[in-house]
Amino acid sequence: MSVPTLEELTLLHANICQALGDPKRIQILYALSEHSLHVTALAEKLDTPQPTISRHLRILRQRGLVDPRREGPAVIYQLADQRMITILDSMRLVLRDNLEKQSRVLA
Repeated sequence: MSVPTLEELTLLHANICQALGDPKRIQILYALSEHSLHVTALAEKLDTPQPTISRHLRILRQRGLVDPRREGPAVIYQLADQRMITILDSMRLVLRDNLEKQSRVLA
């Protein structure tokens, strides 16, 4: 791929990077990669108050990272694109490698 334009990177930052700016939202994405869940189930699974989960889900939904699906009175959330987990896993590997390098330098 070529070097992206500043406009493309601005869109990436506004639509994806800012949505990933809170660790709880990343945790929600990982939870939804395992199963589609409703807000209450997510709150229980992540040991987080339901209003907090709802606030984070709203941001993730606005950015297109999760999709809501109505089932009767409940709204079930699912990961919009499984590639996001692949990207997050790659970022975690980069972090681990960097931490290993830093620990070797300090040793």
